[in-house]
Amino acid sequence: MSVVNENSINKSWEELLDQLQTLVGKRPVDLNAVLFLIGVQELGNGPKRFSKEAKQDLMHIAVCRILSSQGYYTFEGLDKDGWPQWTLTKPLPFGDLMAQENFLKQHVIQYFESLLV
Repeated sequence: MSVVNENSINKSWEELLDQLQTLVGKRPVDLNAVLFLIGVQELGNGPKRFSKEAKQDLMHIAVCRILSSQGYYTFEGLDKDGWPQWTLTKPLPFGDLMAQENFLKQHVIQYFESLLV
């Protein structure tokens, strides 16, 4: 990833965090916090207390949802408890930890941009 592209992602990411702070009243501390918010939104049950395992499941839902726009995951439906189920449909790109984080940030930014259209 080029430095210009990485700088663009970082600038857009900071702007998104500012918008989320205005929306939810607290600035998300990291990517996981934003993924958690997306997972809660996609689950559709509103804010409530979640167990540690449920929080991990919510972040997984978020990853599946944000990467579904690029064909990495396909929505299969809801399970008996109303949780979204996804299937991996193409391999995720390989990269180091920073590349993976930037890949996810880029898709999170696109997710929120698509909500504003």
